Amino acid sequence: MEVILRQFDLKLKHTFTIARDSYDSQPTLIVELKDGQFSGFGEATSKAYYGISIQNMIDDIKAIEFMISSLDNLLPEDFWMELYPYFKKNMFALCALDIAYNDLYTRKKGVKLYNYWNLDITKNPQTNYTIGIAPISEMIERLKETPWPIYKIKLGTSDDLKIVQELRKHTDAIFRVDANCGWSIDETISNAKELIKLGVEFIEQPLEADDWEGHKKVFSKSMLPIVADESCQVESDVIKCHNHFHGINVKLVKCGGLTSAKRMLEKATKLEMKTMVGCMTESTIGISAIAHLLPLLDYVDMDGALLLTNDIAKGVFIEKGIINYSNDNGIGVTLQ
Repeated sequence: MEVILRQFDLKLKHTFTIARDSYDSQPTLIVELKDGQFSGFGEATSKAYYGISIQNMIDDIKAIEFMISSLDNLLPEDFWMELYPYFKKNMFALCALDIAYNDLYTRKKGVKLYNYWNLDITKNPQTNYTIGIAPISEMIERLKETPWPIYKIKLGTSDDLKIVQELRKHTDAIFRVDANCGWSIDETISNAKELIKLGVEFIEQPLEADDWEGHKKVFSKSMLPIVADESCQVESDVIKCHNHFHGINVKLVKCGGLTSAKRMLEKATKLEMKTMVGCMTESTIGISAIAHLLPLLDYVDMDGALLLTNDIAKGVFIEKGIINYSNDNGIGVTLQ
């Protein structure tokens, strides 16, 4: 099995701003695992907040490339377990490898990944479309530019309630808000009382990731459900989030890929927590991988490729929130 690494710089349609960051482009790493006539593709983007660069992903993969190339006859879950000890400190790289292997394995079997998992796609949730932080007039323009049934609104400013109030004047869509650790305990509880009146479905990660005492207080007093993101990165975090959050938002790059994400979602469901998968700003390769987890989800945020001017792949097609799978097996992608 050959390991092929490619770097790309994904350009955004608009500057994307959240409470702690702002950017116009996003570096990404595409991993191809090639076995004869079959290839599987995976993706992981860089993220300074988590100390991950494209180069350290490449370095960590190349350090054990020979070993990776010998693992071509394993089940995907066994492939993940073999690699995990080498990537404990670089789950982003493990994610790209895991997605690529799941893709390759199911392509070779001639099935789509969700079929391999025996999942029913007939009740898949719709994805939201994200409106990043900007002057209110620009946020309104972006909302009008892309009519959508569900919007995620990035917050964490001094005018958060005003932003939602103004956006609400222009659409009847469902709103979700994501403060990206930008609020205090009292601010969250107070904002929830007003946001529920504005048609907001839930609040994502209002407090700093490690403020567990604060999470507990907000969990018990908020009028809206609270969904963990930065507080729920790897499998061991699911139980920590129980009774501190009403749901979890799993990111494939943070937990090490599809294999571990599926386990996290199943664990959260057993704990009667809401389940969600979110995306980074990434190409259709990463987005198509998420699509195969949809039957396990209550909510999904998989609009990353829709924000780009130069998507590098074809796969799932999203139209006004509805996710349509490609005809290809595996995760269903081709590199353009």
